[in-house]
Amino acid sequence: MRATPHRLFLLLASLALLVAFPASAGPLENANAATRDFIRTTMKEKGIPGLQIAVVQGDRLLLSESHGLANVENRQPVERTTLFPINSATKAFTGVAVMQLVQAGRIDLEAPISTYLPDLPPDWRAIRVRQLLAHVSGLPDIVGAQGLAGGGSEQAAWRTVMRMPMEAAPGERFAYNQTNYGLLARIVERQAAIPYADYVAGYQFAPAGMRRSRFGDSYDLVPGAATVYSFFPRPSEAPDAPARLSHWFHDVPHGLWAGGGIQTTADELARWLIALRQGRLVQSHLRERMWTPERLNDGTAGAWAAGWPVAGASPHREVSSLGGARAAMRIYADEGLAIVVLTNLVGADPQDFIPRIAGFYRALPAADRR
Repeated sequence: MRATPHRLFLLLASLALLVAFPASAGPLENANAATRDFIRTTMKEKGIPGLQIAVVQGDRLLLSESHGLANVENRQPVERTTLFPINSATKAFTGVAVMQLVQAGRIDLEAPISTYLPDLPPDWRAIRVRQLLAHVSGLPDIVGAQGLAGGGSEQAAWRTVMRMPMEAAPGERFAYNQTNYGLLARIVERQAAIPYADYVAGYQFAPAGMRRSRFGDSYDLVPGAATVYSFFPRPSEAPDAPARLSHWFHDVPHGLWAGGGIQTTADELARWLIALRQGRLVQSHLRERMWTPERLNDGTAGAWAAGWPVAGASPHREVSSLGGARAAMRIYADEGLAIVVLTNLVGADPQDFIPRIAGFYRALPAADRR
């Protein structure tokens, strides 16, 4: 039988486990030990102060651990209950919220957004709900390199962005932006008749057992939250200043919480992923619709589905959710494997090293993966 790259990768991962760990340990214990060693090495190489990891297979939590410091200056360790901001990974929750309202008959993905938000600029009104979810709306972005459009308050930023020209025709191309999710928050609020954050808390946090999860940013006093750091120069320093660990400030206006406002733990995200898999948050056919890439006008698949970046095709689909260059979830949807890594370092980019962790668990015998 000819060895495919996928089979070769699994073989090498299996051999790595056998070499690194004694035969007396079980395969799952070996995979967990390999992950633990890899995480410690990666934290040291990247200078990551603190990290949480959770590994889910099917409905089973295979690993949940905390490493390092939640606050460096006070030597506060990361606990399993430490909250981490997940920033743009919040968009996955918004995708689920919209699908829940589709399931309830309150939102139609094909409807023009003016069906739910009548007071929009004329060029915005024909955009479909699904096009907001997949970042193919063509709308201008309310958040730019210098912050909110216009440099003022959130309300002023909305007035500014609504006067800006469209960047593309709806469905013409993918372009990630926060305007889409600010509008989706408004649609959820209108159709659910409660604030967006209350809806997510009641219909996702509560049924998934996410008792500590909440919304907030650096302005908010969040008990038990990790301090966020970076090695980037502060604005007053020269771009080539020596790298040093310093505080990172993140500001998420309430009206944009649907695109980046959640603080949570790896444990609680694991519970949420299990609830999603079990159909307790949304019916399975709607979950699959949520994970189907949006088609552009020319028929090609876009980079995103409904709140989630999606790559690959069955039987090797990868559904991701990333935030702040420091938090990531990756779901190997056809294999029932999901991995969550949360860090407090901007630039840690855990989405880049999660595939290495996945290799340890994909190499497990079937009996250990059930």
